[in-house]
Amino acid sequence: MKSPNGTGAVIAVAALTALAGCSSSSGSEDNAPEMDALGPSVTVPSNDSAAPGLGDEALRPLLLTAAELPVGFVPLPDPEQDLGLPPADDTSETDKSATDPRECAAVLAPVAQQSAGAVGSASSMFSGPNFSSFDQDIASYGDNEATARAFETVQDTLSRCGEYTGTDVDGIDITYRLGARDQEPVGDASVAFRLVTSSEGLTLTSDVVIAVVGNNIVQMAAAGQTEIDPGVFADTTKKAVEKVAVRPAS
Repeated sequence: MKSPNGTGAVIAVAALTALAGCSSSSGSEDNAPEMDALGPSVTVPSNDSAAPGLGDEALRPLLLTAAELPVGFVPLPDPEQDLGLPPADDTSETDKSATDPRECAAVLAPVAQQSAGAVGSASSMFSGPNFSSFDQDIASYGDNEATARAFETVQDTLSRCGEYTGTDVDGIDITYRLGARDQEPVGDASVAFRLVTSSEGLTLTSDVVIAVVGNNIVQMAAAGQTEIDPGVFADTTKKAVEKVAVRPAS
């Protein structure tokens, strides 16, 4: 029941743990509004003319920078690429993190981790005011069929994880609730959802869009104690999708 090393999931849980250490409030999860279930799975249209997938180095410049995000967000270093730290050790006896059902640990994980076969991937993390965050990842696949299969895999996981539970590294209980959210479609196909993470009376709201752009899949997640302004998130998501769509010729 170990969780994978999913960037977005790790950041969300870490933020919630930090909040718990800074607040004595309680009961917010009991007052959480109801959420609608996800709608039918979204199909990727056939597109044999889409440019082939890109490798890691070519994808990194397509990630949004701090200057392209709302004011107040600063980049967080990647533990492995930027700090040179070893990969997380899932066998550590002191790590009590778990997710039940186990498959739901994939929610918010980078798309390339959720669906094998990516020819390239890149991700970035930004922290903002009041424990808010912006996370982005891009996974690139070799052809339209592989891209559609990956997008279907991600949606299948979401459909199975409307409510689930888990623990953080210290064994503190966490509950997760996932539901649909309204946002104008972007890219060739997209799905939008909200994940509400609660622990010890505190709640973190993550708004997420996963969009297909040619043979690339872009995931954008904004998390905080309160939901991000829908217009700001929609504009930022559109900016992320357009940056991938107008990628330089390889």
